[in-house]
Amino acid sequence: MRPSDLDHLDPDAARAVVTAWAAVPRWVDAVLAGRPYASVEDLRDRAAALAAGWTDEEVAGALAHHPRIGERPAGDDAAARASRHEQSASAATTDADTARALRDGNAAYEERFDRVFLVRAAGRSAADVLSELHRRLGNDDAAEAAEVAEQLREIALLRLERTFA
Repeated sequence: MRPSDLDHLDPDAARAVVTAWAAVPRWVDAVLAGRPYASVEDLRDRAAALAAGWTDEEVAGALAHHPRIGERPAGDDAAARASRHEQSASAATTDADTARALRDGNAAYEERFDRVFLVRAAGRSAADVLSELHRRLGNDDAAEAAEVAEQLREIALLRLERTFA
């Protein structure tokens, strides 16, 4: 796909593509309103600038579309396929002890912060993800909210770039 392909999609199809990057409706609308895009870089720059303004409520809403780390995403929509791809490398090398530690860590995180643990898993091993989970359990609420928003932005931009790769 090229940015010009996104420019020519009907509104529903274009919305589905951008929503798979991050399910933040106001952001999706703004990204789509910026069409046409001259290049992937222009699209990425606009998407990144708009994502910088996500509210805590928007981030929380988008988290509803993300599976727990270490769990297989349900469904076959674009977001589920992207999550499976992002977690595939770290999941492939996960031994039983690490898988159990991820489950336990997810439970501790959800108890502590009342949301799923979100991390850009692409390019990270299961051990790296587990280490990040343990580190972030020590965050205060404000620091963790900022990290979650940043991780969601990284995931969204990675998915955008993968769409046009």
